[in-house]
Amino acid sequence: MTTILAITLSLVFLPLGLAKIAAVPVMRQAAAHLGMSVRLYRVIGTLEVAGVAGLLLGLTWTWLGVAAATGLTLLMAAAAVVHLRHGDPLVRALPAVVLAVAALASIGAAVSAG
Repeated sequence: MTTILAITLSLVFLPLGLAKIAAVPVMRQAAAHLGMSVRLYRVIGTLEVAGVAGLLLGLTWTWLGVAAATGLTLLMAAAAVVHLRHGDPLVRALPAVVLAVAALASIGAAVSAG
């Protein structure tokens, strides 16, 4: 289960993080919508890509996977809060909530697997 969650989360976060780092137009629009600078969005993208690296390396070093999943959980919880504080409808915050729960599940799976 840990492997499936780590790979699934990586397949979601890697392209999103890289798109933020590259500041593709849709990510520039998302940053502007949320009142964030492109530079801050690039930092967030870098954190997402680092989280992917940690999740995948965590398949060998459990503690690293748990740390990465914890970071991604916090990042996505913050994203959901930012969307809601910005006045976005709940449906706009829902992907961040789902990813936070999936990252949290990854922590549980890794800890229970030992």
